[in-house]
Order: sequence, then structure tokens, then C-alpha cells
Amino acid sequence: MPIKILAIGKKHEDWVIEGIQRYQKRLRAPFTAEWVLLPHSSLEGERARLEESERLTERLSTDSYLVLLDERGVSFDSPTLAAKVDHLATQGKTITFLIGGAYGVTEALREKADLVWSLSPLVFPHQLVRLILTEQLYRAQQILTGGSYHHQ
Repeated sequence: MPIKILAIGKKHEDWVIEGIQRYQKRLRAPFTAEWVLLPHSSLEGERARLEESERLTERLSTDSYLVLLDERGVSFDSPTLAAKVDHLATQGKTITFLIGGAYGVTEALREKADLVWSLSPLVFPHQLVRLILTEQLYRAQQILTGGSYHHQ
């Protein structure tokens, strides 16, 4: 079960690289993650949302389980994420996590998502979302393998 993370925005800043690498190098199959960073649009508003959503859509695989990160999505705890990833792994599904740009994604792309997940009702900078997502994937791995990282 490969995990793919598609994100709009600038390349990871040094502090984000350090944090992501900290968790990503601890990940073991099936939790290995591939990053695809697409530059943000030079347009603004709805035009940017449309252009970025089109580029994201071009990168989607039809056999992937698509999780859109959006503050208006459903919230759940880390054990629930772990169970969700485990269930998809047993089905042999690739999971694609999608992080849209500053203006979000189009409704058409949102409707393609199998799950719209909210890390929080708060809005975070995209670079921080990338780091939080990587940490949560590591936490899910630890929950499923009985590691000592997650405490209940």
C-alpha cells in the first residue's frame, strides 16, 4: 500500500524538511510515502483554485483511495486513522492524500475524494499540514504495530 501525498505550494522550508524527514525515515512499509509538490498558481482566487485543481486531477490515479485534507471535513482521532489505513492496506489500495493550495480545490475535485478529512477546524499553513500529516502517518504505524510512541 503505497502512500502518495500531492500538495500545492512551495518546496519544503528547512524546518519542515527536518521535521518530515524525522518521521518519514521511521516509516516502514506499508507506510512509505511519496511526495509530489506542485507549485502554486500565479493566478488568484477562483482562477487559481481552478488551475491548481486541474493540475492535481491530472496526477490522480483512478485506483487510489483519495483523502482530501480540508478544515471542513470530518475529524477523527489517531487510532481511527490507523484503523482506516490498515483497512485500506489489507485491500491493497494506494492512498493519496491531497493538500490543495491557498484557495482550496474545486467542488468537482472535492467530490472525487473518497474522504474529506479535517486535521482541525483551525486553518494551518500548508507546510505545517505536511509535517502534521507525516507525523500522523508515523503515529498510525506505531498504533498498528504496538509501538510505544502513541499513549492512550
